[in-house]
Amino acid sequence: MLARFQHHWHSHFAWLQKPGRPFLLAMSGGADSTVLAVLLQYTGIDFCVAHVNYQLRGEESNRDEAFVATFCKKHSIKCWIKRIDTQQYKEASGLSTQVAARNIRYDWFDQLRKDNDELAESWVITAHHANDAIETSAMQFFRGTGLEGLKGIVPIHSEKKIIRPLLPYFREEIEEFAFHNSIEFVKDSSNDTDDYTRNFFRNQLLPSVKKVFPRVEQNLHANLSRFSEAAILYNQAVEGQLKKLLHWKGNECHIPVLRWQKLNPLHTITWEIIAPFHFSADQIPEVVKLLSSENSSYIQSDSHRIIKNRNWMIIAPLANEAAVNILIDQPGVIHFSDGKLELSLGQEHSSSLQDGHSPPNDATIIEYLDAQAVKFPLLLRKWKAGDYFYPLGMTKKKKIAKFLIDLKLSKTEKEKVWILESDNKIIAVLGKRIDHRFRCLATTSKQLAITFTAG
Repeated sequence: MLARFQHHWHSHFAWLQKPGRPFLLAMSGGADSTVLAVLLQYTGIDFCVAHVNYQLRGEESNRDEAFVATFCKKHSIKCWIKRIDTQQYKEASGLSTQVAARNIRYDWFDQLRKDNDELAESWVITAHHANDAIETSAMQFFRGTGLEGLKGIVPIHSEKKIIRPLLPYFREEIEEFAFHNSIEFVKDSSNDTDDYTRNFFRNQLLPSVKKVFPRVEQNLHANLSRFSEAAILYNQAVEGQLKKLLHWKGNECHIPVLRWQKLNPLHTITWEIIAPFHFSADQIPEVVKLLSSENSSYIQSDSHRIIKNRNWMIIAPLANEAAVNILIDQPGVIHFSDGKLELSLGQEHSSSLQDGHSPPNDATIIEYLDAQAVKFPLLLRKWKAGDYFYPLGMTKKKKIAKFLIDLKLSKTEKEKVWILESDNKIIAVLGKRIDHRFRCLATTSKQLAITFTAG
């Protein structure tokens, strides 16, 4: 096994080592991580050790900590140890025990790399092996994951800087190597229980399947490689489709309805479209149904909405529904969530400005009102149902909701519309139209210029 490991390491991971930058081995003291520590030493790899005492198994947890500390001292390996009340962390965060423990250790690894110059560019090494990858793939299959989930555990996670050099090896051969080389290790008694999902798969499900298919582990392990290669082809095809389909406008993604409806396979590519926006696989049928729904219909995830807007589907972040009212006592510059508003008074008047609106300049619109008709303080707020005003050029009032519909604004565009009030009267729909009652006249001696820059 040592010769195979060394060949595997030099073929896949040696290029990651930088002079003076040791790897950081996550060591529990169990057979897997202890054997990995020995293999790394025999191979001449420079590494340090990080151990987390989760304090979940009483004296057994302290025993594991002592074993790792003694092992590192014996082999002159620099070691960091963290003690944490995982149960308290779990209750405060609302996470499961396994997820809480995973968050704790990986957050700590990141912190170690920030706090120690020698670890600044180091990769974390974990002792995940073939059985771990098989169990992960099986669990993902039963959860209903896509092809990416079926790949199991990847050997190199570039974003998190994690490598897993034991993935080609099964638990049985790792423990056999430990036995023949008299390598001591500690045993986690919780692995013998079925309290966790992974343990159930490991102790119950896979052994039962093995009675029917004796080579189930080898077969599933071979499938991981096939799934990984299939995923490469799949991702290339999907990326090509999405590149032609998605149109980005700021933080909104716009997709033509007809092109979405004609996708083949429709449900598979729909999943690839919506997954990055935190929609679930269960919502795929609802999203497909939305393509044929009425205008302004929508479905949402925890962070985004997909909105039907005439011939387009718009994927946009959820709007902040909190009511915001900004009182303006005098002319000046006001910054708010959707832009900037500047109010300024002027004595000069030009008949060319009686239309109350200047030519647009990118995202900036300048509107002119009769200052004598405007009473401070002004109120800047989002429009709401029931609001009405007298659009410039009209002597009859019109509901703002109908006015925005006539402008053919999307649902998200409507949500970004602000109005300006004076004495409970709407004097302007910012960037869209001023109120006819506050327009500049030939007799106007002082103007109020409203400069709105969309954010």
